[in-house]
Amino acid sequence: MSSHTSRELIELGDVDELIRHVDRLATAGAWDELVELRDLSRAALDRGRQLWPIAARVEYRLALDAPGNFAAQMLVGGTGRFGLGPLAEVAASSHTWDELAGHVVQGAPEAAVAAHERVVRGEDLSGDRRLDPFVLEVPLALAPWEPEYPVAIYTPDAADFPIPELIGFVEVTLTGGARRADDHETVRALAELCQAWTSESNGRASAVAVHGDATAAVAALEPPQARMVEITPQQGLARLAWAAASGGAHGRRRGMAPGRHAAWWAASALGGLLDDFPPEPSELGDSICELRWWAWDRGAAEPGWSCRLAVEDPADGLAWALDAFDPPPDAVLGGSISHID
Repeated sequence: MSSHTSRELIELGDVDELIRHVDRLATAGAWDELVELRDLSRAALDRGRQLWPIAARVEYRLALDAPGNFAAQMLVGGTGRFGLGPLAEVAASSHTWDELAGHVVQGAPEAAVAAHERVVRGEDLSGDRRLDPFVLEVPLALAPWEPEYPVAIYTPDAADFPIPELIGFVEVTLTGGARRADDHETVRALAELCQAWTSESNGRASAVAVHGDATAAVAALEPPQARMVEITPQQGLARLAWAAASGGAHGRRRGMAPGRHAAWWAASALGGLLDDFPPEPSELGDSICELRWWAWDRGAAEPGWSCRLAVEDPADGLAWALDAFDPPPDAVLGGSISHID
């Protein structure tokens, strides 16, 4: 596991053996040698050798498994492009903020995102002056009303992005004709949650606002049939964050911290609180709890990535619905995003 071995393998260009070499070094805790291997792989790219999988593999293992001083070196622009997930999220999944903070590049947005990833895992960093408050403009501590966000689980060879399963769906009668509401801002905020699915993958996303109830909003999206189940505001917010964090079938994952930010944006739009974003946490919490939330599907569970929600404001007689879906990799629909106003 000497640097000479790394150089020899780089010159041979044997990607499979290099990947095995990366894993041997990581298992042995040879972090300095891994950093050197990453640098050699990147230098080889300038000589026309396609060794980007090796650089990506090294950066991922360093972010996930190395001590904080090495993992923090990965929290800069240009790293992790082909990893299983954004390295800010990868590093935060296995390190506390204190383990990373003393070693990050000051001012690097990726470092601030890693801190926010620790926040979605329960750390309170609201008093940490080392952080740029404008990278993600949401509080650096979870509000009491926020959900337990479905965070990513990373291992050396796999990543899991779980979302709690919902049960209790019942068929509903869809009656169209509800008058559309003039709420372009909220409709756009909902549809753009899944922008990675539509711009980088094969997904579609549509959203609508109507005068009426949640069933009328779903009907305005014109599914052939639908089932619905009422959920808590916390479940709704968690699903919005999960969708915004995901890259879908082929897109690049954003991470749960950006997902939380997008969920706050959409929830603020639903509550009419976008004029001074981010709103006070208590104000947003009160707002989303005054709304009624539903999950829905098109009559049955579908393989792939989906986020189908309906939200109703009983006080104002308004409702919104989102229909976002990205098929599994072996199916192709063609991506699109629409704001149905």
